[in-house]
Parts: sequence; C-alpha cells; structure tokens
Amino acid sequence: MHPSNEQTHPKSRFGWLLPASLVGAILLIAAEHLHLTGPHSNLFLWLSGVFLIGSVFSSVHHAEIVSHRIGEPFGAIILALAVTVIEVSLIVSTMLSASATESSQIARDTVFATVMIVLNGVVGLCLLTGGILHREQQFQTKGAIGALSVMATLTTLTLILPNFTMSVPGPFYAPMQLAFVAVVSLALYALFLFVQTVRHRTDFLDDVVEPVPHHAIPTRQQAITSAGMLVVSLLLVILLAEGLTSTITQVVADIGFNAEFVGVVIAAVVLLPEGSTAFRAARTNRVQTSVNLALGSALASIGLSIPIIAVISLWLHRPITLGLEADHIVQIVLTLLASILTLMLGRTTILQGGVHLVIFLAFLLFAAAP
Repeated sequence: MHPSNEQTHPKSRFGWLLPASLVGAILLIAAEHLHLTGPHSNLFLWLSGVFLIGSVFSSVHHAEIVSHRIGEPFGAIILALAVTVIEVSLIVSTMLSASATESSQIARDTVFATVMIVLNGVVGLCLLTGGILHREQQFQTKGAIGALSVMATLTTLTLILPNFTMSVPGPFYAPMQLAFVAVVSLALYALFLFVQTVRHRTDFLDDVVEPVPHHAIPTRQQAITSAGMLVVSLLLVILLAEGLTSTITQVVADIGFNAEFVGVVIAAVVLLPEGSTAFRAARTNRVQTSVNLALGSALASIGLSIPIIAVISLWLHRPITLGLEADHIVQIVLTLLASILTLMLGRTTILQGGVHLVIFLAFLLFAAAP
C-alpha cells in the first residue's frame, strides 16, 4: 500500500479503466432493475465483476498519481487509505449480504487471506521469478525485519489472541478489548509509516541494479484531476461491490468451496494492482521494491482495515469473529517463521521463493476444502 521511495510517476496506461468501470456499474444496475434471469443475468454479472477489478486498478492508479504529487509521507497515506476503502467496502458489503455467522467471519477471513497471499503468494512469486532471471537478489534487512516485526505483532493481537481471552468466550473480543486492539493497531501502523517514510527512510531504499526511467512529477492540474477520478473510482468500487458480493458468496457455495474462500477472493481483488507492481519490480531486479510493496500491503490491511471494521462492529452492535481456527494458526505461524528466515538474510534465491509458494498452495487448498 505504500509507494516505494524510488517509484516513479505512474504511466497513463490505466486511464481507460475508469470509463470502462462506469459502464460496468451501469450494466449491474440494469441487470438488477430489469430483473434479468438466466444467461443474460449471468453475463451482466460476469462483466460487472471484470469492471470491478478495473475500478480497483483505476483507484490505485489515480491514488499513485496524487501520492506522487504530494510526496512523502502524505502520499503513502493517501495510497493506503484508497486501498483500505476498497477492502473495507468489499468486506462490509459481504457482511451485510451474508448470514449472521458468515458476516461475522468475513473480516477475519479477508485479513488472514491477505497476509497469506502477500507473504507467500506475492513474495514467493517475486523471489522465484527474480531468482530465475537474476540468480540472486539482495535487499536491506533493517526495513524488512522491522516491517515483519510489526506484522507479527498485529497478526497475533488481531487473529490469534482473541482465542485465549477470558472476558468473553473466544474467538471474540469484548467491546473494550476490541477498541483497545483497534487503537493500538492504528497507532502501530502509523508509527511504521512514519519510520518508513521519514525517520528511517533509507532503510527501505532499493539499490537499483538496472536503470529505471524517471518521469516528471505530475502537475497540480493532473493531481487535482486524478483526485476527482480517485473519488469516482472508489464510489464505483463500492457500488459494484454492493451488487456483486452476494453473487460471489453464492458462486463460492455453488462450486462446493468453503465459505471462507470468499475472503480469499476479496483479498485477491484488493491485492491485484500492487501484486502485479511487485512482480514487475522483481523482474527488473528491484526486489527491495517488491518487499516494500508486499509487506506494506499486508500491514495496511491489518493496521487500517481492522480498526475500521471494529468501529463498524461496535456501532452496529454486530460481533466480529477475529480468532483463527487451529489449522489457520498453524499456517500463519509457519508463514511468519518462513518469512523471518527469508528476510533475515538480505539475499534471496529460487529456493526461498519455492518454499513460500508451496505454503501458498497449501493455503489455497485448505481454504477451499478444509
């Protein structure tokens, strides 16, 4: 969720996504109001799903332009908030459309899926690709280990500790406990953001091996235009998510997957833009950028999404399930252990990428069929 310090002005290759997403929203509204059924309705829904992904890319694209104009640290905050709005809108839409049991678990499932996809899927693919193309890649351990320590703390507080509290039976937090975890999660994420973008900025810089093209900083007019487009894109994400989340839940159930796989789908949609950016960085031998993007995405998912969902839960008096089940705890502990062993060395090879991808494939299997 953070623009790395060496990122350049985003190209305009995603400029067409906003009008395309607007078409998707119109299609979805038409399908609902015309009460289409059968193949026509399914076609409209599939097209709307494609345009939902386009809206996500458009939102991130315009947020990157605004953040590049504003500069650090406020640019990173703008980008993180934009992607958090996307994730929260998808989670809340699913919470409101699902059953009581499923709605209470969707936030936990999405955050857990985000951590597993980032630390195993994105990181594993980047390290494997970088290792194949460049044999061995290096990055700074200070920033990576610092980010991982924050992630381990937030993950334990939000996803593991609720199983062992005594105020209320797990896997829930009592209202006071939930409020405390929400506040400290937000505070710790803000502290990390300050360290990454201001106090110890050099710990997250990439030692670029190959020359990277530098683009001009966007003009004031371009930034204002992108800010407006960002708002429109986010509104389209919310609109499309509201109409599609019930369909996603139904499709997951129809194909026989476990209900928690809905969280995997939501996390994958949210992470798609930054995951593709991290992959491209690894291909150009800039693994530090890949690590920054990957870890930043997971941290923002926990540090920003959980507090917002907690406020919504307390406001609506709807409890949210946070504690992971036993098999998930095993997976996340294995992931954190493998991540520590990978990041503490400051160098990566295809072996480490392969290890993370195996854990990722196991996660997908057990998410679909526990």
